Amino acid sequence: MRILKYAILGLVDKGNLSGYDITNCFQEEIGHFWSATHSQIYPELKKLTQEGFIQFETLIQGVKLEKKMYSITTLGRRELHQWLVHSMIIPQTLKDAFMLKAYFFSAMDLDEAEQQFSDQLKMRSEKLAYLNERMNVLQNNDDFNLSPKSQHFGNYLVLTRAIEREQGYTSWLKNSLALMEQGKE
Repeated sequence: MRILKYAILGLVDKGNLSGYDITNCFQEEIGHFWSATHSQIYPELKKLTQEGFIQFETLIQGVKLEKKMYSITTLGRRELHQWLVHSMIIPQTLKDAFMLKAYFFSAMDLDEAEQQFSDQLKMRSEKLAYLNERMNVLQNNDDFNLSPKSQHFGNYLVLTRAIEREQGYTSWLKNSLALMEQGKE
């Protein structure tokens, strides 16, 4: 299943976007839970256009610069809706390279392991601070409200989940480091 297809359809369903705008959405708004690179997005835009799910209008910026603005078609909106209401199974596992390192903890000496966990804690704490800042920006938006009909409601839901995820991860890392420290005694 091409999940990127539905991510792009959902973004374009919110409003007309250029490829650059879509890339920015993956870096900022939905990057908390789904990622895609420039080299993945543009071929998918081409496929979606060929399939009739999106269309574009070419705008001229400045003297020569062409910019494609993508919009969703009726067929695309129907395809997105079918995917949205279809129940999904929980994936067997989510890949987490750091958890794999933790599993093989005994292959490192304690100082190396502590360094790995400390580095991860620093990165996760920075990510948590970033997510909290994004939440503050969202909540301070003039038209923000918690109504399920609000255009910001979905963003609020995924931000709260991302914040909870990072809080749990940082808590686990702190507890793990404390256990390592106890092991030195």
